[in-house]
Amino acid sequence: MRIETSAGPAEIELDQPRRPAFLLLLTHGSGGGVDAKDLLAVRDSALRLGGAVARVVQPYRVAGRRAPGSAVKQDEAWLEIVAHLRGRKRIPLIQGGRSNGARVACRTAVPARVRGVIALSFPLHPPGKPDRSRREELLDAEPVEVVVVNGANDPFGIPDPADAAEVRVIPGQPHSFRANFDLISETVTPWLIRWSERPATNG
Repeated sequence: MRIETSAGPAEIELDQPRRPAFLLLLTHGSGGGVDAKDLLAVRDSALRLGGAVARVVQPYRVAGRRAPGSAVKQDEAWLEIVAHLRGRKRIPLIQGGRSNGARVACRTAVPARVRGVIALSFPLHPPGKPDRSRREELLDAEPVEVVVVNGANDPFGIPDPADAAEVRVIPGQPHSFRANFDLISETVTPWLIRWSERPATNG
């Protein structure tokens, strides 16, 4: 599926049961794709719970670029994608992503009116530059709950547990997860259940 946005076309990989319990939007890191194993682990968890999952390839990646460019334009395009996929559905909406995609999901959580955010490998700061913290992007999501899953050896840092609903640190893993995907599923599953069972407020 293709969706036209102000930043160009986005591409969507949609897995949808006949009567989905919720809709989960997931997106990639700055130079990556929607087939990253951690994203697939979250997708599979959502599908087991009866949710629909839309994995979004953002316009800059469709255009072949590795860097997202302007965060303002990226967020505007994301909100257009959310509006298109939500349509007239009255089911709960959840969003998430890995790395740069996690930043987008946090920054847009409030205007997108989502129930919760799954932030995989949230890049707290550039490697070796802890003074350039992106903590405020996590806080942008308040009062929406954010669940963070980062590797213990992530050079981009690990968010403080006080800044999210949950911070799960996966032992021995770098920024791009290579193992322990069962721990990712174990972390996100109860939150997906919790968010999907709340009274509907979005739509």
